[in-house]
Amino acid sequence: MHKARLKPTLFLSTALLAGLATPALAQNADDSTTGDIIVTAQRVEQRLQDVPVSITVFNAQQLTQKNIAVATDLAVYTPSLSVNERYGPEKANFNIRGFNQDAATAPTVGVYFAEVVGVRAQGGTTSGNTVGAGAFTDLQNVQVLKGPQGTLFGRNTTGGAVLLTPAKPTSELGGYLEGTYGNYDQIRVQGALNIPLSDTFKVRIAGERNKRDGFMKNQSGVGPEDLNNVNYSYARLSLVADLTPDLENYTVFHYSDSNTRGYASKIIGCATPASPDNPLNVNVGTTGYSGTRHLQAASCAVQLARQTARGDGFYDIETRNPNSYLNIVQWQVINTTTWRASDSITVKNIASYGEFRERANFDLGASNFVIPSIDTGVGLNGQPTTGFSARRLSGSLPNVVLAGGQPYDRIVLDTAGDNTNNAAQSTFTNEFQIQGSFDKLDFVLGGYLEFARPIGYNVGRTAIFLDCARPETITCNNPLLIGSISESSTKFNFDNHGIFGQATYKITDKLSLTGGIRYTFDKIVGLTNSTRAGLSANAGTGPLFVDPVGGRLIARACTDSFRHNRTGPRADPAVVANPPALDRSVCTTVLTNKSSEPTWLLNLDYKVTPDLMVYAKYARGYRQGGLNFTNPGFEVWNPEKLDSYEIGLKSTFRGAVSGYLNLAGFYNNLTNQQVFGSLQPTAEAAATGVAGGNAVINAGKSRIYGAEVDGSVGLGEIFRVAFGYTYLNTKVKDVAPRAIQGDGSPLGDRLVGTPFGSVNPNVQAGSAFVLSPKHKFSITPTITLPVDESVGDVSLSATWVHQSSYINDGSVPKFVNGLPLGFTPATNLINLNLDWRSVAGSPVDLSLFVTNLTKEQYNVANTAAWNSAGVAEIIPNQPRFYGVRLRYTLGN
Repeated sequence: MHKARLKPTLFLSTALLAGLATPALAQNADDSTTGDIIVTAQRVEQRLQDVPVSITVFNAQQLTQKNIAVATDLAVYTPSLSVNERYGPEKANFNIRGFNQDAATAPTVGVYFAEVVGVRAQGGTTSGNTVGAGAFTDLQNVQVLKGPQGTLFGRNTTGGAVLLTPAKPTSELGGYLEGTYGNYDQIRVQGALNIPLSDTFKVRIAGERNKRDGFMKNQSGVGPEDLNNVNYSYARLSLVADLTPDLENYTVFHYSDSNTRGYASKIIGCATPASPDNPLNVNVGTTGYSGTRHLQAASCAVQLARQTARGDGFYDIETRNPNSYLNIVQWQVINTTTWRASDSITVKNIASYGEFRERANFDLGASNFVIPSIDTGVGLNGQPTTGFSARRLSGSLPNVVLAGGQPYDRIVLDTAGDNTNNAAQSTFTNEFQIQGSFDKLDFVLGGYLEFARPIGYNVGRTAIFLDCARPETITCNNPLLIGSISESSTKFNFDNHGIFGQATYKITDKLSLTGGIRYTFDKIVGLTNSTRAGLSANAGTGPLFVDPVGGRLIARACTDSFRHNRTGPRADPAVVANPPALDRSVCTTVLTNKSSEPTWLLNLDYKVTPDLMVYAKYARGYRQGGLNFTNPGFEVWNPEKLDSYEIGLKSTFRGAVSGYLNLAGFYNNLTNQQVFGSLQPTAEAAATGVAGGNAVINAGKSRIYGAEVDGSVGLGEIFRVAFGYTYLNTKVKDVAPRAIQGDGSPLGDRLVGTPFGSVNPNVQAGSAFVLSPKHKFSITPTITLPVDESVGDVSLSATWVHQSSYINDGSVPKFVNGLPLGFTPATNLINLNLDWRSVAGSPVDLSLFVTNLTKEQYNVANTAAWNSAGVAEIIPNQPRFYGVRLRYTLGN
């Protein structure tokens, strides 16, 4: 770990430079002490305590104090919120109340910036559908809405929605500049400048630069020294033009460029014949034997022995990928036109266009494997050798022993050329609203259009069991004789449209009824012409030819041998008369998935007093189906539906003891649930090279219930404590049993005509959901020191976050060698923050911060490689970070 090197001179100079800028503009009159916070959970501005929705809100000051810089930081302080970090924080997705997104499924939590959903994308790993790195810069607030939000925010919000509201230009000349220096050589500079060019035209500019070394230390001596670093730039331009006293045009453009060395996983165990869960079969020819699993588990043992001999720590890893990186560029322009047509009617139009691009080269499971030495015999050179028998990998290989000690890669993902992207998508949206506010009736009516179109192909080259300097150029050796390059190439067109309306009628001054309905139309059209490239020709590929990217001699076969092979069950000889070679159009498959579903809401709320409200709500939510070309015959799946029931209480108290207390209890029924199913090929398909896989299928029914507490209590001006708690009980009620092709069951019928002989859902009836701790508790006491006003405002806060144990992956063992793998143990995080605002009456604020004070170490995810590779790998949590922050402000 790097030692902190505090550089006061850096921040003094930063503060002086800030004289060129001016201050943070005054936010809305948010008072987080009593819950008098302005939110837009119902698409109009309302006081938090008047909205019958369970919400957690962070204002600009709280976001700074809690060091919330990226989306994953938000989950630490929001008890109902967790994140899936399987592919690193830049590609993480949200989980609320147990609703989780994985692989190519649609999100369960919508992420909105300035009321517009994140740019859609679908690459080989989780991509898009969220905000870019740096988007938490210069926000008015962040709102976490819990429970289905389908009426006003659309499909794919079964878990809830996260709303980021940027600071809007105002009539005040102001700005700020803030600098942070921390351990791991973190340097973060951000600022904003608000310029009222006239009474009717205002501009706000904001930006951030954030760099930090990685905390995963690579011990292989190959490639980068550290991974899991931070390196992004962010910029935003906001314009407000008051065209008339009743007509406002508000435009926001924001741009994010994150370019890191990617994420890494840590090996903690390897399968052996004595493993209690899916032990390693080492006997060739017996039922369940897998040569590739045997190979990787034995190689894993060699690496694990090296790690043990060195005395590696929790954040030490080995990866031999020389070019690891992850580059995500995302931008979006949003235009909101608001016309106050009368005292009662407001017309609003929100249009946006954005683009997402991702380029990556990373080891799917960080490793530094060599061929193990477990067999003796004749090598490829005809000489006696010790290593691994080729016949263990395939009976069609020569009867030779592959020499031990030779390096090989498992699965390394790369780009497919200089001007290509692993994922690239544009998204256009337009939402039209009519808002009405009368004596007893408030309503919102609207229509929504979304068109997401590919920016070229989503392409990549993935090296499988090769030894590559770069998969992109196929600069590879084939030490195992079975290596190949998977050449993914897909395009997706998404159309998502809806019409909606929601109204609140005041039955009495205290009792209100809210009803809403939305009808959504979804359509996905996917195209693939993916291929498999090898370094030698065979009967299924045709002759060798020169690869135009790397100049290497390769041969190709269509990945979808299901449809594009003359012996395949759906083959068309007229189409597949020739192997693909340079003409990948031979492998083209086009599929469509359509759905249209209503979502609705009924809510009754009663204001006992102006500061006490109770409510009861019923809502229908749905998550759209999807399409993924990974598993031929199982490419599409249908929507899942949710019925949600919730009761809640919102209370505010004022005086010497002030604050608010919000309670919510909920019960959810989930049907037609999207789960993973393990596919096994038929013997005939396996002989042609078809492997098993995990497909998304509709095979489950579940229930979720729980309770949420959110509050803040203050004693005068000296002491305040904010707290939150979530109890979450999730259970799979029913799941389809394992099906065999042609057995007459719904899943068995789906197998007919596919290359797969069986499908087995990866979840079991009675099990809990993944990434869903039963208890999560957060408490933040803050003491404001009673010092003279001339000194400034000095406060000390500490946050304790307790999270109970949970399953992070139900398809792998909970423990391997006594270490958690598919199970995350209970954790306790402590974060500290010292704030000295207006230092000695100056415009300078000083802060000291520490996160993960006690150096808690635990796994946040795993690579799910145990069953296929016999390797236990985890994604570790973040270590202790600490630093100093200076902020210079001019203006109010």
